[in-house]
Amino acid sequence: MKLSAPLAALLTLVVATACAPQSSSNSASDRDDTSGTLRVWLFQEVGNAPKKKVVDTVVGAFEKAHEDTEVDVEYIPVETRAQRVKAAFNDPKSAPDVIEYGNTDTAGYVHDGGLLDVTREFDAWGEAKDTDPTARQSVTVDGKVYGAPFYVGVRALYYRTDVFHDLGLRPPRTLAELATTARAIRAARPGLYGLVVGGAYTYGALPFIWAHGGDLASGKGGGHASAIDSAAARAGVKAYTSLFTDANCPPAKCAGMGGNDTVTAFAAGKAGMAIGGDFSHAAVEAGKVKGKYAVVPLPGVAPGSIAPAFAGGNNIGVLKSTTHRTLAVDLMERLAAKRTQSALFDAMGFLPTFTDVRDRAAARQPFVKPFVRTLAAGARFVPASPAWSRIDSSLVLPTMFQEIVSGRKSVDAATEGAAAKMNDAFGSAG
Repeated sequence: MKLSAPLAALLTLVVATACAPQSSSNSASDRDDTSGTLRVWLFQEVGNAPKKKVVDTVVGAFEKAHEDTEVDVEYIPVETRAQRVKAAFNDPKSAPDVIEYGNTDTAGYVHDGGLLDVTREFDAWGEAKDTDPTARQSVTVDGKVYGAPFYVGVRALYYRTDVFHDLGLRPPRTLAELATTARAIRAARPGLYGLVVGGAYTYGALPFIWAHGGDLASGKGGGHASAIDSAAARAGVKAYTSLFTDANCPPAKCAGMGGNDTVTAFAAGKAGMAIGGDFSHAAVEAGKVKGKYAVVPLPGVAPGSIAPAFAGGNNIGVLKSTTHRTLAVDLMERLAAKRTQSALFDAMGFLPTFTDVRDRAAARQPFVKPFVRTLAAGARFVPASPAWSRIDSSLVLPTMFQEIVSGRKSVDAATEGAAAKMNDAFGSAG
């Protein structure tokens, strides 16, 4: 297969990173093999081929630099990562050496003893000095570093320019106008969802909660207590779940959708609008709506405001059980390096975590601007607690949304039940 020019350049230009220190006391293994097979788990994307090309290039350079070394990369579904990673922590023999993980998982994975402390290596890595401070925080727990930031992600509003033009619509300036616009699209084009939403799309729903002044949790005695049942949070939950109607996105079809499902529907030309990330750009470009869409920040409650977006993104880490510490850290740094992040931006639209690389990316690609504006408006994060992994993996919030959408529970009852589950998790985390 012929590589594109940027990827070919990446293969020839990627340089070996400095050797990491030998195995230290925080590793669960006393081995640091310099040959053999390294297993890597990365997330499967919507339209994964461009990501795979970039990764294959990095892996090729790594294997060339390290004789008698092979890399086995497996792409795993994001939705089942919790079960896969938990099993890996419990069975080191079947565990990967290097993993991609969501920044919401950092505290939980560290609490479970699964990630390797790479503070010393990260601080010695020449490129680390240009890491965005927020991105560095996403790999930091109690002052120690447990990985390298891979990309930062925020979500904004994708909309069909052809549909808006034909119907005489303008991009919505408030969340209330968003709902009205969605219903107008559905009424005029019954074959389309107005705004495609998902009952399992937690990070698409959170901006509605935050925009209404709500939050997921509040600090309490050094820990956290759920705030999802507050009046402000309930207003946001109501605003989001009210979009699940036959007049916009029928519950029978939309209640079970996750984020990837909504992006897929929009890319396939089945929706007038969708809430998607900068990382969704490649999938949308590869779909039927190419050349017929635009992106603006998701509006807030007040006219002209921007709803706070979830400050998402992924990291690359090394498992504590690795028997190839030096090699694994080297591969981690190569996968998260500036050249790799620049290539992933070109291939997938992933926003780099290095400020200088991100500035160059924004200068040459206009589609980045709405996402940069969203970041500048003030993105938010989930509670920095090991309990969040349990809350997320046990689907507390999707269950809450689906209970409301199905009519099984009222907003008050569903949020009260979710708050109780969240507080159980916070209490267990200590």
